[in-house]
Amino acid sequence: MNGVGSVRELEKETDKESPLHSMDGRIKLILLIFIIVYAVFSTQLLVMIFLEIYLLLLIWISNVSFKTTVTRVLLLLPFGGFIILFQPFIHPGNIIWTGPIFGITMTDAGLMWAALLMSRLIVALTSIVLLSSISPMQEVVESFRKLGMPREFAMIFSLMIRFLFMFYDELHRISHAQKARCFDAFNKNLPYKWRMKQLGYTVAMMFLRAYEQGETIYLSMASRGFSDKSKLYHDKKKKIGSREYIFIATTIGLVACLQILAMFLFHQWGFVGMNIV
Repeated sequence: MNGVGSVRELEKETDKESPLHSMDGRIKLILLIFIIVYAVFSTQLLVMIFLEIYLLLLIWISNVSFKTTVTRVLLLLPFGGFIILFQPFIHPGNIIWTGPIFGITMTDAGLMWAALLMSRLIVALTSIVLLSSISPMQEVVESFRKLGMPREFAMIFSLMIRFLFMFYDELHRISHAQKARCFDAFNKNLPYKWRMKQLGYTVAMMFLRAYEQGETIYLSMASRGFSDKSKLYHDKKKKIGSREYIFIATTIGLVACLQILAMFLFHQWGFVGMNIV
């Protein structure tokens, strides 16, 4: 799937009708960030399990495809999962396994810490994917602006999102053209220095096309009377009503209950309820 296709798939999800889709963007943004922050500071796996169940329930209510959500989470997981893989081997604790070479050891505390970090990462990625599925990208930017983000930052953020997909398309075109000419950067039959030189040309071409595209976009915006007071996105006037208040009360109530249970009850549930530090 190319970059434009990715944008269209995101827009299809955000165009669906559901109670979450119709809520004010600021409420969705604040509460999902609140869930991520709480997950980051929590030290019990059981808390993460309940948070993930709650997020999956929100996905079901919003009519978002579970298959699409899982696919996006799995695509983003390696970016943080790569660091987590090393935790069992570098975290101090009781040694439970010793490797045959280089004296590599695995500790029980390292495994528990890795499990906690992985659960935090999954909750955070699920929240981000849910937000991107129920709120158009421009609505998220506009919500940030309404919450106090400077207009210039909001405009740069909005353009950056669109440029990322455009750069992906450009890279895809260049890669397709190279493959059509039988160029393979991993072909060991070709001289290594020559392959690196061609990859350098590719990076340079990306910079040149980015500069040219930036100039084109600037001239197009200027010709349409764009200024620092222009609005790039006109959102629907969504008033905070009963749905928003129910969402706020449910989310805050869930977090409060989890915190109370984590303090007085979860430690009796064994490994998943113990505090991992």
